[in-house]
Amino acid sequence: MIAAIASGKGGTGKTTVSASLASVWTEACGRPVLAVDLDVEEPNLHLFLRPTIASSRAATLEVPVVDAAVCTRCGACRELCQFGAITVMGDTPLVFVDMCHGCGGCLAVCPAGAITPGARELGRIEEGAAGPIGFLAGRLRVGEAMSPPLIRAVLRRLGELSAGRDIADRPDVLLDAPPGVSCPATAAVATADCIVLVAEPTPFGLHDFRLAVEAFTPLAKPMAVVINRGGEGSGELRAFCAVAGLPVLAEIPDDRLVAETYARGGLLADVGPDYRSLCLTLVSAVAGLAGRSGGSRHA
Repeated sequence: MIAAIASGKGGTGKTTVSASLASVWTEACGRPVLAVDLDVEEPNLHLFLRPTIASSRAATLEVPVVDAAVCTRCGACRELCQFGAITVMGDTPLVFVDMCHGCGGCLAVCPAGAITPGARELGRIEEGAAGPIGFLAGRLRVGEAMSPPLIRAVLRRLGELSAGRDIADRPDVLLDAPPGVSCPATAAVATADCIVLVAEPTPFGLHDFRLAVEAFTPLAKPMAVVINRGGEGSGELRAFCAVAGLPVLAEIPDDRLVAETYARGGLLADVGPDYRSLCLTLVSAVAGLAGRSGGSRHA
């Protein structure tokens, strides 16, 4: 089972919910869990789970390398590339690797075979554990503009970790997705069995939540909502969810004690017995939303 925890905007409490679910997942449903931080531009799930990182390796994107001595300056690569990542200026072939999307088209169309594959580092993939919780995360290289290729690399690593294991032995997976509805968020939730949208009952929160529902509905995945900092405004948010047919799995109150715990890097389940009970109930709701048959999608 793979559940993506997403949001229409940053700051709604998406990572708070992700970490809190992971902290009680095994207790609630008796299954191992793997927490995956796909918010690669600003990963912060580790601040709450505090994993021990066992390995960190570079993730790369294939980029072209041009042999000027072989290049005929025909311009076929330039005509193909929609991003202006490869061109010929005067008599000089040029590659702008930061603009390359790694499609490999220029290698395929070069009639002289002057282009060979190189690599640029996108960032790092980190693996470890926080007690019984498995941990996997991507961390984008400073200055790197494209996060979806790194997100896909982390998801490929997730598949490798599951390869060759029986479905029953694979951990349930919680994906802490990037906020918003752009390419990074879509890339993160595309492989999930269900989507849990974390929303806040503010005018901006409701506006961006509507955008998220509009963006993710075409993926045809089971989707539900957790309201964070509930209170004034929750009624309007709940009314929208009712019209959209989205179940509200939980509402986390706008509680100063919760905010203080979060500010210290604490977990929602540690605030008190009522919040621990809320987290345990939420685990069961998320597991039910996804269905156990979703475990086959790890590969």
